[in-house]
Order: sequence, then structure tokens, then C-alpha cells
Amino acid sequence: MRDVIVVGAGPGGYHAAIRAAQLGQSVLAVEDDAVGGVCLNVGCIPTKALLHAAGELHRAAQAADFGLAFARPEMDLDKLGRWRDGIKNKLTGGVAGLLKSNGVEVRRGRAHLAGGTAVSVNGEALEARSIILAAGSEPVALPGFAFDGDRVIDSTDALNLERGIPERLLVLGGGAVGLEFASIYNRFGAHVTLVEAMDQILPGADGEVVAALARSLRSQGIDIRTGTRAVDMDRDGDALTVRLRTHSGVEERLQADRVLVAVGRRPRSDDLGLERAGVATDKRGFIRVDDHMRTGAAGIYAVGDCARPPLLAHKAMKEGLVAAANAAGRDAVFDYQVAGVVYTEPEWAAVGLTEAQARERGINVRTGVFPLAASGRAMTLGAAEGMVKLVGDADNDLLLGAHIVGLGASDLVNEAALALEMAATLTDVAATVHAHPTLAEGIMEAAEHFHRRAIHIRN
Repeated sequence: MRDVIVVGAGPGGYHAAIRAAQLGQSVLAVEDDAVGGVCLNVGCIPTKALLHAAGELHRAAQAADFGLAFARPEMDLDKLGRWRDGIKNKLTGGVAGLLKSNGVEVRRGRAHLAGGTAVSVNGEALEARSIILAAGSEPVALPGFAFDGDRVIDSTDALNLERGIPERLLVLGGGAVGLEFASIYNRFGAHVTLVEAMDQILPGADGEVVAALARSLRSQGIDIRTGTRAVDMDRDGDALTVRLRTHSGVEERLQADRVLVAVGRRPRSDDLGLERAGVATDKRGFIRVDDHMRTGAAGIYAVGDCARPPLLAHKAMKEGLVAAANAAGRDAVFDYQVAGVVYTEPEWAAVGLTEAQARERGINVRTGVFPLAASGRAMTLGAAEGMVKLVGDADNDLLLGAHIVGLGASDLVNEAALALEMAATLTDVAATVHAHPTLAEGIMEAAEHFHRRAIHIRN
């Protein structure tokens, strides 16, 4: 009898396993694939490696603008793949070492709930006082666009640049995955068309900030079509012809050499045996949990992508810590600000409420905006595209949200997340002395603009 069995060793699972062990629990982690989950193996980490490489190509071309001309870069895609995999292997090996050093037993296999707080792994029945489900997610297929790993691919297949860069890539889906791969392939020389069914990329994000990102991506050569759906596809040998239809009914046939389906991900909850343990899911298959990460079944918790959106590794990590604490008899609650990031160039990042969400709540909203074109640091970095937008309550000065497009947005957003966690006011943010020249000054400047007393832009 173990104290805790963790099903899945991705970001949520390995955080839960290590924290439970740190709290004195005997822990078994069960993983049916590779330690580190999607994030370390075929998601966050390898994708960011390719984005960095693609960015270096882009920056080398831009350097001519300030007098540094380079010869045309030579691309060794096989070497790039080995570098990408080397990073992944170091990190997954590190996680495996951390699990071992914390006394977590790791077993390979697919776990199935067997009733109560028991699981079956490779036919062996195992019991624990608590179970933490961290089974992760997988790409959603699109009717008429079945994955074949060659011409119609998912995000895992898209990592394999070694197969060659297609002349024409069609990306279906304007979320984080679609945008990041559109950027990668565009910079490696593909003509990229991105189709999004909603009226903007990153549906639900702040429209003003997303519009700035879309302008930048289009200026880089990515053909973005919003309000458009992919209806069906014809194959003629290696050639693909996709029928697109706009919301107004206008149709177009677009030819592509490869189609990346990036319309979302679904929880891997189908074959966990949830019904045997009385664990309920919603209509999309996400396991129902409360803010303690408890399911409706005693002693069973769920975290990460299999539990609820947003499907973000850092959210899963924190949920894993909360579940582990509760499994060990503590009283922990998930009540945190969770930032979202898209690692395009420029990056997009946001935390807290959008302007529209705040208005829907009846808040007397005011915003402060600072364009990076007015940032000395952004100009010296050749990255003056983008903006910082802060959303606040005009009645009590509370910061409600931050939305950023620009170089380093993935790092800048954490300052805003900290401010939100501490219930900071816009006055607090504006009064914080920021080093000069830095990109982070944009947050201070946006806070000053919120109060209509900005120095470096008009009020």
C-alpha cells in the first residue's frame, strides 16, 4: 500500500509526485510514455528550441538594417534536430533524476482505475490512500483531415523539420500551437497560410493587443485568414487542395504541400477507467475538480490538461503541488493568477482580465497603454513592435489585467502576475522604479498612462 499513486509523469504529475514525497508520502508514479510528458518531449521545450533557431535566422537577416550583413545561412536540419533532441534529453533525464533522488518509484505502463483508490498497471493491482490523475492531453483531430504523419500532421509531427521544409504549409488553428509553428516554418522558408475559424487569432484574448500581433505576423509574410473554416480536402498524389469557407459563405480552394491541424487538444481521460471509481467528466472529457483539485470520488485528485483548461504546463505544475499537499493531509487551494504566453516573435503574453471581460463584470474600466515604439531599449534591440496594455478599475485603482505584445513578453508578464497576486494598484506599479533602459519600463509607463500622466507618450 502506497500513500500516493500519481498517474502520469508530465509537468503536473512529476510536480505532484516530488511534492508528495517531500511531505513524507510513499509515492509511485506511473507513466506510459516518457518522463516529462508532452511538454518536455514533444511540446513546450522542443518547440521553443525550434523557435529560437528560427529567430536566429530572422535576426541575421534583420542585422543588415543596422550595418551587419551576413552571408546566406546554411541550414543543416539534421544537426538542428540533434540539438533539439539533446535539450529534451537533458531535461527529461534531469526530471528522472529528481524523481529518484526524492524517493519516487517510477513504473512504466498505462494505469487504469480499478475502483476506490486502486489502480491496475500492466495487469497488476496496486492500492494507495490517494490517487492523483495527471494523464495529460492529445491533439484534436478535425473531420476530413485525418492525421497521416506525412501530409496531414499534428504538433508532434511538425517538430520533425528533418523531413524537409514544405514549400506551402497550411495551418488550421490560430491558437498558441498554430501560431508558433506558423512562425517556425515561415522563418525556415515555407509559404505559410494560417486559418482560424473565429474572428481573431487567439480567440478570447484582448482584441487590441492581438490585432498588433496579427499585423506583425502578416508583415513577416504569414497569410492569416480569420473568420474562415477548412471544409474538406482533396488529395492528388502529394498535392493537397483544401476548400476554405468564410463566415459570409465565400469559398476558396487552397493548395498545400502539408497541412498542420492545430485546432486544440483533448484530455486523455477516455481509457482511465474513471467510471469504475466514480470520477465524473464534463461533456468535453475533462475531469471535474474543485479548487482543492479533488474529484467527486474520495481520495482521487486530478491535475493539468486532463482536469480543466487552460492547458498550460505551469498551471499543471501548480495544480500538482496543490493536489499533493491535500493528499498529504494539508489544506491547499488553487487560487493563482495564470499567465498565458505565445512564443512567436514578437511574443504575446497576458494575465488577468481583458478589457472586455472587466466591462462585462460591470467594472468602471480604464486602460493604460505604452507602445514599444517609444521604448529606448526596444529600439536598441531592433524590436520596437508591440505594446503593453494594463487594465484597471478606475474607481479603486486596482490592477485587473496585463496584455503584452513584444520582445520578452514571456518574461515581462511575470511582473504583472506578481502585482495581481499581491492585489497591487496601478499607483503601486507606476511608483516602482524600473531600471533604465529596460523593456520592463513599458509596464511602468503603461501604469503612468493609466493615470494620464505618462512622460514619454501623449496622454
